Amino acid sequence: MFEFIEGTISEKNPANLILQDGGIGYLINISLYTYSSLPESGNVKIFIHQVIREDANILFGFGTRDEREIFRQLISVSGIGANTARLILSSLTPGEITHSILEGNVSALQAIKGIGGKTAQRIIVDLKDKVGKGANINELFISERNTIREEALSALVALGFVKKQAEKVIGRILTQQPDVSVEEVIKQALKLL
Repeated sequence: MFEFIEGTISEKNPANLILQDGGIGYLINISLYTYSSLPESGNVKIFIHQVIREDANILFGFGTRDEREIFRQLISVSGIGANTARLILSSLTPGEITHSILEGNVSALQAIKGIGGKTAQRIIVDLKDKVGKGANINELFISERNTIREEALSALVALGFVKKQAEKVIGRILTQQPDVSVEEVIKQALKLL
């Protein structure tokens, strides 16, 4: 099991990154929150959660141990898989997730695509006593220089949304708010899809 990988960012988009270390490029699935906290290039340390299945060996990466801990707590809930947990972390910051669970805010969790009322309640019941212990969550957002529309679309398609629907929603958001960041476009699109 990997604890972390420290290396150079070879490629980065809102859904994953390729981290090069020792001549090997690791494809690491990331949340929008981690994407926002990473620089465009350079050397970084990514905390890893590895999922080994019969047909795949998948790495999920996080900018902080706190975010990885919330991810691990989310996947411990019945009905929440790794991709759903990543979608939750792309819709809400780790701090917002912790706050929603501690406050019993079902509607905040239910606003996330694919999370129904029963699942939101299960998350709260299962994790209320586990979250927020020693968490130190930083809110860091970095503006992007690449095409916002393309990056947002790439992230939404990687998260499992239909490309045509995502394009329409992104277009609507960018028409209403032309100066919005890619992170905000994805967050708003996740609520509308």
